[in-house]
Formats: sequence, structure tokens, C-alpha cells
Amino acid sequence: AVNMEAIAKRLRATYDANITVWPMDLNESGAPKRLAEAVGDVDILINNAGVIPGGNLFSTTGESWRANWELKVYGYINMCRIYYQRMKAAGGGVIINDIGNAGERYDADYIAGTTGNASLMAFTRALGGRSLDDNIRVVGVNPGPVDTSRIYKLLKRRAVDWYGDESRWEELLAT
Repeated sequence: AVNMEAIAKRLRATYDANITVWPMDLNESGAPKRLAEAVGDVDILINNAGVIPGGNLFSTTGESWRANWELKVYGYINMCRIYYQRMKAAGGGVIINDIGNAGERYDADYIAGTTGNASLMAFTRALGGRSLDDNIRVVGVNPGPVDTSRIYKLLKRRAVDWYGDESRWEELLAT
């Protein structure tokens, strides 16, 4: 929430925009509905979560896989369920799903993310295939690696899987 508020402050100052931050854990039961009730109608929904862990089929635990899919995969779906109906009733809108290129560049060493992102790509295409009938654009974007603390965590996980040594993560930067 601190980072989100800092970004909001900068955007307010730069663009004289009215921005409100609504920090909450969307994994909590009923959280997407509570968020929609608090925020009200929106013209644009941007789904953006990137917590799916790195690792291969054997180094990624089922518990971690499920918990992180709950936020990203099911989180996007739950947010779309709520806001699509609201946008349809309001006459239209835009839903943007920030997914990630692992869904189209399959990676066995990021298997939970690859599978989750591919699922979200299919979901986005399916929903967007009919959404124009309701004057709603549903699109997905698939950025590659982004210089955040998360990418370093993924590289360290891969260094453990490949080399048995987390400290060798920098050797993976070229890949």
C-alpha cells in the first residue's frame, strides 16, 4: 500500500488526477465484491498480479501453486465477473488483463506461472471474443521480465533448481 500511495501521490501532482488507493488482500473471502462496493462503477479495470512462484514441477509445492493461482488466475476471473456486469449495465468499459509472456513462451522452470498465464490468456480471449456485443473491450498484455524484486526472486529459485546454489542467480541474467 505504501508503494501504491507513493505512485498515486506522484500521479496526482503530475496530472492533477483524482486517485484513490484501495489496499486490500484480494485473496480474502469476498474481497473483490467489497472492493467493487467501495469503489463503485469504473470505466477501466486493470487486473495486475504477479505472485506465481518460480520453479519446476518438483520444486513448486502444490500449496504454493494453489495459493498463488488463487490471487492471479482466480483473482482476475473474480474481478471480471464483478466488473463485467457493472460495465455492461453502465453501457460499456475496458478490462485489461496484465498476464505475462510465460503464457506464450512455455517454461518448464516456471511451470506454475506458464500454466496460469496460458489459462489467463485463454480466459481473456474467450471473454473478449463476445464482449464487444456488450460494448466492453477485454484485452490482455503479455510483458516480458520486468526489473522488480520479484524477477530476482524467480532468478534465485531457478539458480537453486539449475545449480543448487541461489547465489549464482546473476549467471542467469543473460537468459
